[in-house]
Amino acid sequence: EVQLQASGGGLVQAGGSLRLSCAASGFTSDDYAIGWFRQAPGKEHEGVASFSTSDGSTLYADSVKGRFTISNDNAKTTSYLQMNSLKPEDTAVYYCAAKAGRSWLGLYMGGYDYWGQGTLVTVSS
Repeated sequence: EVQLQASGGGLVQAGGSLRLSCAASGFTSDDYAIGWFRQAPGKEHEGVASFSTSDGSTLYADSVKGRFTISNDNAKTTSYLQMNSLKPEDTAVYYCAAKAGRSWLGLYMGGYDYWGQGTLVTVSS
């Protein structure tokens, strides 16, 4: 059974940084995609970043491009979302998701098969 555990959320001032982690277990293959999504209060879910473990390719939402970086550790067990230059509008519950498969990226929720619990990021102005 695939399990994802997200962590690293917290309170940070605008302009600051946070790093979220998503620990993955249960995959039968090293090839999968990791996605980070967020949901701000009163808003729809938004796909933020996606990473393919098979080739290291990445995909970012325009709203975070240049500020957020998604990566994986060499063991392919933990994904990270490094968030820099945070803005109050980045405040949201952040979720990690995963999809088994090779060379796939996506920022839409329906593309993912597995979800972790959310971690709250609050950016104060």
